[in-house]
Amino acid sequence: MSSRDSIPEQQAPVLIAGGGMVGLCAAAFLAQRGIPSLAIERLPNTSPLPRAAFFHMRTLEMFRSLGIEEAVRTGSARDFVPEGSIVALESLAGAKLADIMPSLNEGVAALSPCRRLYLNQPNLEPILREYALRAGASLIQSTEIEDVWQDTDWVYVTAREVTSGRLRTFRGAYLIAADGGHSRVRERLGIQYQGRGAFSNSVTIYFSADLSPWLAGRAWSIIYINNPVLRGFFRVNRAAQAGFLAVNVAGDPTRDPHGEIDPSADSSEAHLVELVRAGVGVPDLPVRIDGFARWRASACVAERFQQGRIFIAGDAAHLMPPNGGFGGNTGIHDAHNLAWKLALVIRGHAPPRLLETYACERKPVAVFTVGQAFTRYVLRTAPWLERGAIDPQVDDFEIELGYLYGVPGKIHSDPHNTRGMPGSRAPHVWVKRLGERLSSLDLFGNYVLLVAADGDPWIRAAADVRSVFPNLPLDVYCLGRDFHDEQGEFCASYGLSESGASLVRPDGFVAWRSQGATAAPGKDLRAALEYSLGRPP
Repeated sequence: MSSRDSIPEQQAPVLIAGGGMVGLCAAAFLAQRGIPSLAIERLPNTSPLPRAAFFHMRTLEMFRSLGIEEAVRTGSARDFVPEGSIVALESLAGAKLADIMPSLNEGVAALSPCRRLYLNQPNLEPILREYALRAGASLIQSTEIEDVWQDTDWVYVTAREVTSGRLRTFRGAYLIAADGGHSRVRERLGIQYQGRGAFSNSVTIYFSADLSPWLAGRAWSIIYINNPVLRGFFRVNRAAQAGFLAVNVAGDPTRDPHGEIDPSADSSEAHLVELVRAGVGVPDLPVRIDGFARWRASACVAERFQQGRIFIAGDAAHLMPPNGGFGGNTGIHDAHNLAWKLALVIRGHAPPRLLETYACERKPVAVFTVGQAFTRYVLRTAPWLERGAIDPQVDDFEIELGYLYGVPGKIHSDPHNTRGMPGSRAPHVWVKRLGERLSSLDLFGNYVLLVAADGDPWIRAAADVRSVFPNLPLDVYCLGRDFHDEQGEFCASYGLSESGASLVRPDGFVAWRSQGATAAPGKDLRAALEYSLGRPP
């Protein structure tokens, strides 16, 4: 009997391949909406290596919606200097070459209630895991996926326990493949990457060493190193006693026109110590090697993000160099985009057609973001590499908060100027509700109709629409009645007159807007909701 003939022993509405950061986020976002999931993870525990990730405003907004923002912020403050900068040096003991980002959160307060931060993934993943499990998700560890297939109603997964070799079969209505750059699911589906592929054989060296003589009193978050021995970057903990060095190029690239020098060819401890010392600029520095990981810097996107009932997310869907920290954030945003759509379809509020918008929305964003990460890699680390072929660099705010969904001819825009445009992330405005100061973003989670002060016809229209969609979660907030505009910025920020209304999706993106009153508000609002839900007109 083949594995495909075995009877599933366990099922869930959504299966998740991978229980790392993106998989756990998918489980958490689904659990937040009352949808159980089952994640299958190869590793027995979170990786002990202190992989530090840079989390952007938009990601922190998602953590805020889960109620874990404070825990994440506390963990970050324990490990890393807050509000740091990104610089380029010859070495830690050498000359400064450039100030890449003078302050981590400069200008952030005008756009978001959240601030950028760094946090080790081994510290983040337990927070996500605890939330997801407490809210109803399930996780099976030490189990590696071997095969996946689907029919018209179900997705089936066979997986083998790493220690016992026992083969297990699971089924779900849908599957999210968040199993990384070497995704077994993507491989089984025959989905290929498209793009530049690998352009650097890199190594990350985890080490302990006293770097305080060069870092004490300096709030540096990321330190790029460019010298004749290596090109890469340091990330060091708050005490300046441990961290990692990512080496993208070893040797003098001017002697190699392609810069294709493999730093992982010699992985002896002595060579790794030599590289750390070269990055610090101190040839006799005492260094202890705690671990290392080889990886390939790539810039590519999967040719498809959906195949039937299976969706791919995170590194399984896109690979990009770490410059800018966009990879993990983009994967988390994939999971967030998919979770609310799956929840509405599973609960019968929307047709399966809604799920087709996942690939339509997320793939263009992935292509844009991968291009921006590659541009930063070239400009910061490898200026000899395809410099004439890189995408023009855009401001980080446009990548973090300014990506757009379904706007003809535009993938991104300056979030200072989108002002509630349909397809953009709904703006952050400080408001008061029931005496509490909130961000407008704190009102989102269901479909939300935001109504300006003279928008009573929209309130009546929402009541009529509720009769057409009796179980659809739809919240209505009217300015001056349900919330108060602290600084008189709401209407201008959302592009509304005093009689306008804005419909915001569960993920906080604007689905539709009427800048003022219309002749048929009920008909207009219903049409907007039907379109957003993927219902035929």
